[in-house]
Amino acid sequence: MFEISFDSIPLLDYDDLIKAPDSFFTTLGYAVTEVGFLYVKNIGLPGDCVKELVDLLPALFGIPIAEKTEIELESSPHFLGYSAVGSETTAGKTDLREQFEFVTQTTPREWSSERPLYERLQGPNQFPPSLPEARQIVETYMANLTRHAEHFMCLVAKALQLPEDTFLSFLSGQNRLKVVRYPAADGVAATQGVGPHKDSSGWWTFLLQASSPEVKGLQVLNKAGDWIDVPNIPGTIVVNIGQAFEVITHGACKATTHRVLGGPVERFSVPFFLGVRGDLTKEEALSSLAQHFQRQGRESEEGANIDSAFLRGCYNTWGESQLRTKIRSHRLAGKRFYPEVYEQYINED
Repeated sequence: MFEISFDSIPLLDYDDLIKAPDSFFTTLGYAVTEVGFLYVKNIGLPGDCVKELVDLLPALFGIPIAEKTEIELESSPHFLGYSAVGSETTAGKTDLREQFEFVTQTTPREWSSERPLYERLQGPNQFPPSLPEARQIVETYMANLTRHAEHFMCLVAKALQLPEDTFLSFLSGQNRLKVVRYPAADGVAATQGVGPHKDSSGWWTFLLQASSPEVKGLQVLNKAGDWIDVPNIPGTIVVNIGQAFEVITHGACKATTHRVLGGPVERFSVPFFLGVRGDLTKEEALSSLAQHFQRQGRESEEGANIDSAFLRGCYNTWGESQLRTKIRSHRLAGKRFYPEVYEQYINED
């Protein structure tokens, strides 16, 4: 048992899976139970699909504002599309970022009032008409990363001494990708790019830091309450635990609180969220692996106070907790498309 407060983020090299498997799984076990964040390298993600996505970002955010407005998230009941700077809040404060949100495209059942309201979150992506190549680039990247993310979950299970397919039954088949630009903050040393939070959009997050290594911003909160920098290491993906996984593991594997500071230099990042089944209930989440996980992980006081509706049992299903999160983060769209629950979600403590 480690029980120490980390001061750096471990790096997991997939080459060691063959060369030094004992070291590989020791590092992974430490990262999963004591840090909640890690770098991974040499995972086999095709370099051309990463390069094409990174090269696309300036053009994607450079399209005219009129075209961005045509595909804005606020016009989508699925919370997909473009969000302007200042349109999203975290921890009750405005974030200095603009972004596009996409999902793995599935064929959802036609929604009706007899079905759970959260199923309305499934729907079509919105791509800019002037960049027809964007669809293929985004979908190719998501397809490749999905395969590697699912394989990673098998490795995590093994590191936790569970059957390798243990966590796959909780996945939804629909994953979410955000493409984010943090604009330079003129005359300000540090602003809120994204406020302190635990990832609530998926099972685990796989983040591509898409700017030069000297451009910083991402920080994680350790158990002592100190903010630790997560610089961009070329050739790596940053991986971290989401809230649903914390619930499944009964707190043995914490979703670590993190934030992004804006600064004097523009920054790009691309987080990919491995999706969780919307019909996952609190009872199923807490009972499935209760026999295996009996140790609660510890964290800082600030981290323990981060909003986590599903973790604290406010809602019976993961899907409803997701809908609540989206409405609280994107309030114009929430009020427009979900008036029946808007006031409840916004005003609850």
